[in-house]
Amino acid sequence: MLTDVAQLRRIACIAAALALAVHGTARADSRLEAHYGASVAGLNVGRTDIAIVIGSAEYTSAASGRASGLLRTLLSGEGTLSARGTVVDNRLVPASFSARTVGDDETSAVTMTLEGGDAKEITAETSDPAAERVPLTAEHRKGVVDPLSALLVPVGGGGAVVAAEACQRTLPIFDGRRRFDLALSFKRIDQVKAKGYAGPAVVCAVAFKAIAGHRVGSALVKYLGGGREIELTLAPIAGTRLLAPFRLSITNLLGNIVVEATAFEATTTPAEFVAQPTAAPPR
Repeated sequence: MLTDVAQLRRIACIAAALALAVHGTARADSRLEAHYGASVAGLNVGRTDIAIVIGSAEYTSAASGRASGLLRTLLSGEGTLSARGTVVDNRLVPASFSARTVGDDETSAVTMTLEGGDAKEITAETSDPAAERVPLTAEHRKGVVDPLSALLVPVGGGGAVVAAEACQRTLPIFDGRRRFDLALSFKRIDQVKAKGYAGPAVVCAVAFKAIAGHRVGSALVKYLGGGREIELTLAPIAGTRLLAPFRLSITNLLGNIVVEATAFEATTTPAEFVAQPTAAPPR
């Protein structure tokens, strides 16, 4: 009789454990620490560091970088950016974005909130407010994503994360001052290697289209929109179905511009299961 009771209790414990596994909620954080070097014709001209945390319900992303030499003629000298939002069905839903850049001819700071894909409260400060820019309208603030969140690319389904599907999209980007599109299209799958990651990555062709908010006669807009061949290589973030930039290359007759990861270290914390209320096992 005692043996039967012990067996019943053992069965009840197993059933409770199964119920926990079925009804529990997995909670894990995936983190990416990436460092990039920028070069023009093989000469080092800048660096960028990115830190990303993807949780079960929220995400954060932060980047900082510095440009020098020839690259400084196209980009601000140095800058910091940050973004945060929620995670819904493997999709990132931006909630806030901020950026500060310091260059030779302008210093600027931007903060904005986003709701349902629309930019809401925006504060933009610049040391050159008189610069002539292509006018922004209310429509330009709708259906957009911030620059950091845009480059964390989700891949749906249950198949391979490194897939052509990642490149089949147009990214409607708004940074609080400038509105532009990046239209991606699939080119190939490459093998890449950096500290922390060695494996497949998907290469997308990129078409840049400036829409509004940029300076009239902007050197960067002219450069990117001049029919140059631009490639963006995306690698997977461990523990997620998201891809992040690994390499960006821009063909240039004077020497290609390349921004490439020297370290791409993704880690995932062990998942913890939080039980939902269930009926007590029989005694």
